[in-house]
Amino acid sequence: MAGSLADDDGPAVLAVDTRDAAWFDAFFADHATAVHRYFVRRAARDDAEDLAAEVFATAWRRRDRIPAGFELPWLYRTASYVLANHRRRPTLTLISEYGNEQERHTTRTANPAELVMADQEVRAAMARLSSRDRSVLMLHAWEGMDGEGLAKALGLTRGGAAAALSRARARLRQAWSEDH
Repeated sequence: MAGSLADDDGPAVLAVDTRDAAWFDAFFADHATAVHRYFVRRAARDDAEDLAAEVFATAWRRRDRIPAGFELPWLYRTASYVLANHRRRPTLTLISEYGNEQERHTTRTANPAELVMADQEVRAAMARLSSRDRSVLMLHAWEGMDGEGLAKALGLTRGGAAAALSRARARLRQAWSEDH
């Protein structure tokens, strides 16, 4: 988006928005794998590409609002909204047309974030946490977010994000110790 900037001391100067198609191509190349992995860990593998594409379509439309230096946290936050909307959609049940068999197949499977954790004790402890605590811990452990990045992804201040992470860790330790 180009516009003119005028100041009181001189003629208008043409300002060029650097967030053009070339910027977006580089942005996509830098972050596509991370966003795709985010969805692979949290949704059915078949849905991951479509969900990631939806995040990047939103990023293109809102590219002027993506905070410089915090692009990936912004993408993770957007991904969390896309995933929440995806999970709210009704699940379709497909019925086989093979005679009286009436085989039923659902289009969604269990949450891969829960399936990835092979250790039953860890799954049990994580299950006792709120979805918010699980989200904070997964953003930190799986996506490597901390500090200002975690704050941006959660939509909190840096202090708020640190407190949320600290509380989530304490609750996980408590859940773990109750089982042992």
